[in-house]
Amino acid sequence: MSLINETHDINLTSWVASANVANCDFPIQNLPFAAVRRKNSNEAFRGAVAIGDHVIDLAKVNELAIFSGDAQTAVAAASQATLNEFMGLGQRYWSALRLALSKALREGAAEQTKLSDALIAQADIEFSLPCRIGDYTDFYTSIYHATAVGSLFRPDNPLLPNYKWVPIGYHGRSSSIDVSGQTFHRPNGQTKAPDAEVPSLGPCKRLDYELELGIYLGKGNELGDAIAIENAENHVFGFCVFNDWSARDLQAWEYQPLGPFLAKNFASTVSPWIVTTEALAPYRTSWTRDENDPQPLGYLESSQNRELGAFDIKMDVQIETAKMREQGAAPSLVSKSSFKHSYWTVAQMVTHHTVNGCNFMPGDMLGSGTQSGPTHEEAGSLLELSRGGKEKITLNNGEQRSFLEDGDNVIMRGWCEKAGFARIGFGSVEGTVLPAK
Repeated sequence: MSLINETHDINLTSWVASANVANCDFPIQNLPFAAVRRKNSNEAFRGAVAIGDHVIDLAKVNELAIFSGDAQTAVAAASQATLNEFMGLGQRYWSALRLALSKALREGAAEQTKLSDALIAQADIEFSLPCRIGDYTDFYTSIYHATAVGSLFRPDNPLLPNYKWVPIGYHGRSSSIDVSGQTFHRPNGQTKAPDAEVPSLGPCKRLDYELELGIYLGKGNELGDAIAIENAENHVFGFCVFNDWSARDLQAWEYQPLGPFLAKNFASTVSPWIVTTEALAPYRTSWTRDENDPQPLGYLESSQNRELGAFDIKMDVQIETAKMREQGAAPSLVSKSSFKHSYWTVAQMVTHHTVNGCNFMPGDMLGSGTQSGPTHEEAGSLLELSRGGKEKITLNNGEQRSFLEDGDNVIMRGWCEKAGFARIGFGSVEGTVLPAK
């Protein structure tokens, strides 16, 4: 099975010169979507596609009417204030617009003269959430993260027996998800010290980040209809980098018996660009399950999922402290990981989520859960890196952290690279911690 097509050709170049620069996040082989407008303007947000250090304004492209058929239908939907209508059209229309844009942006394309008027420099834009996120479910797909965190919360029983049988998830709060650049106040909530007789209310003392991928759903399903694993990825529009902030001390007190609540619903931050599933085709890889582990039940199993169900999306985390900003110092890299380590695939998440008849709608989002790798250095949270707060990590400028402090800005990045194909990037997601109210 091959999902590679002409839009992935490494030899393609664009008449937008910045898209041809080595290690560019947004070459012509990427073409991710966002919702943008010019900075300091009262313009309406509208869909846009990244190309090099510019964007193509899809509202302007729609006005130009240079496409036809499915591509023109798609660009009209994608030119709205949010991408929901476009996402709901389905894979046929997503692919048609991607191919039309790829051809129009290639070196020597006849559309260059007209499309030049639709270019806006990325330095001159600001972002909104790319779509209305009606519902959000956070999964727990890294067995390395689940085992490490479980050993801190339940030393005698770190990995619960259902983990290897069922993709674990919880229903999150979509209203507090915002786009990169989000600032939020340190949350207040109940905690209970080990030596205290009663809990107390106050600011979180163990604030953490979680390195995740966000997975955007496109065309939905009817209530009562399950999505078969063979069809699951036809419902997945694309991916972003996602920081699901966590208050670990609130979490430790409240998580039994129903799981995350105030520890998770105060803020979550997404990168502005949605990298489409089609763009990621070259970076698919095989998915395997250790032969000593339980194998998935039939509805979570397919040869297609085994062959190409995983994605090798590389990710990293940097911390920029207030002191670094004051001194003009670079942020400090604290960890790297990859989504290829995920215990469950995207298709399995989608399929399991709907096996009971749950209905998805365009723009719904899944969180992958914290993506930690097999080594300690690949941990996707400070909870793991600091071994539950027992050890401090030292940043580049000598400052130390076991958990986040006020003024800390967390920067996460994602990218894919592989011999024979163009490197594509997700851009970054940033969020800054403010003092508690």
